[in-house]
Amino acid sequence: MPIGFVESLLWLSLNVYHESRGEPEIGQLAVAHVTLNRAMEDDKSIPDVIFAPKQFSWTSHKKSYAPLEINPFQESLRVALKAMTTPDFTKGSTYYHHVGIAPGWAADKVYTGRYGSHKFYRQNDPTISAANF
Repeated sequence: MPIGFVESLLWLSLNVYHESRGEPEIGQLAVAHVTLNRAMEDDKSIPDVIFAPKQFSWTSHKKSYAPLEINPFQESLRVALKAMTTPDFTKGSTYYHHVGIAPGWAADKVYTGRYGSHKFYRQNDPTISAANF
């Protein structure tokens, strides 16, 4: 059953909250856009993207998804809504990692920028050029 806008907004907000709360707005927006880009690329719902195995760490080891801090969650909700209603600025990013780590998978991706404390990437697709963004 397809999910609606409100449910999508809620799950996107929770992903922003758990993945990037405390980041500057640009970093939180970039995380939201990665989630949205994956959903569009794979023709999946936002919850399907978030709960895909080994994609977002908070979904695999949290016992409760409920936010514990109301102000950061309100900010995540605002950021998620903004991401859902504004163009992607991440150049099609579908991956990111914290700047403090160097995952092996990043070598096969195209670096698209740093936003907050995360580096962002997209697939290395020779049919896509930076001019498309």
